[in-house]
Amino acid sequence: MNPILFGILVVLTTSLMGSSFALGKIGLVYVSPLLLVGLRFTIAGVLMAFIFIKKPLPKSWADWGRIFLVGLFQTAGVMGCIFVSLRTITAGESSILTFSNPLLVVILGTIFLGAKYGIFHWAGVIIGFIGVFITLGFHLQLEQGTILGLGAALSWAIATLLIKKWGSRFNIWVLTAYQMLFGGLLLLLMAVTIETPKLTINGTSVFIILWLAIMASIIQFMIWFYLLNEGDPGKTSAFLFLAPFFGVLSGWLLLGEVLKWYVFIGGGLIFISIFLVNWTSDKKKQVIKINEQVLSKR
Repeated sequence: MNPILFGILVVLTTSLMGSSFALGKIGLVYVSPLLLVGLRFTIAGVLMAFIFIKKPLPKSWADWGRIFLVGLFQTAGVMGCIFVSLRTITAGESSILTFSNPLLVVILGTIFLGAKYGIFHWAGVIIGFIGVFITLGFHLQLEQGTILGLGAALSWAIATLLIKKWGSRFNIWVLTAYQMLFGGLLLLLMAVTIETPKLTINGTSVFIILWLAIMASIIQFMIWFYLLNEGDPGKTSAFLFLAPFFGVLSGWLLLGEVLKWYVFIGGGLIFISIFLVNWTSDKKKQVIKINEQVLSKR
């Protein structure tokens, strides 16, 4: 691929990932968190299922159950935690915590899948957790937003391992569409049962919902998957560290969030750690590739 085109597409897809945190926080002025994210992924799931309507569907209820479970963690768990966390922490903090998920993948993959990782991966894990500690102001306060941000990362890591185990059973576009749809419907159910739904319909709220559903979910995912297929997945996935950078940047630009000095240091360490965890030059190493994580980006 042309290097200039590759660079443009990388910046576009990671900026869509990261900026969705700030746009989501703006959307919370008009729509309650679970309802907002539920509408986003229900719309995205329906549209994507229609786009890929000719792709082969699962033939057993067990496989539909597997897709439902992926949607439970990948869409309902991750995005539910993110959008509720935005009530109490900044968009930048939420994005940094969420995108620490590759660090948890290494740990959980080692424990539950027996995956083998090299020294650079484990160095990334250690540096990453130090970065999280610094980003949160050199202390780990068990505040709701912080816990939910870490919960989003944990849920994403679990979904990644499930996709690692079951992904080959499905067409990737079918899996993506229906896990988003199931997750979105779960979020809508949660919105009417465990929160007080709020929906103010105006030009801004409609724009944000559609932008998050189409640009930050469908378009973003399709660009990222295209890049992974065109280039080396291991090397391409290293550019995911740009997403939390754009999350912090968009929080500053769109919301006027104050960037304290330790956020830069901690965020920098997290970027380095994610790079170390994702990047490998030894193709014989058993690595859980990030192309199995992209089902989160909506």
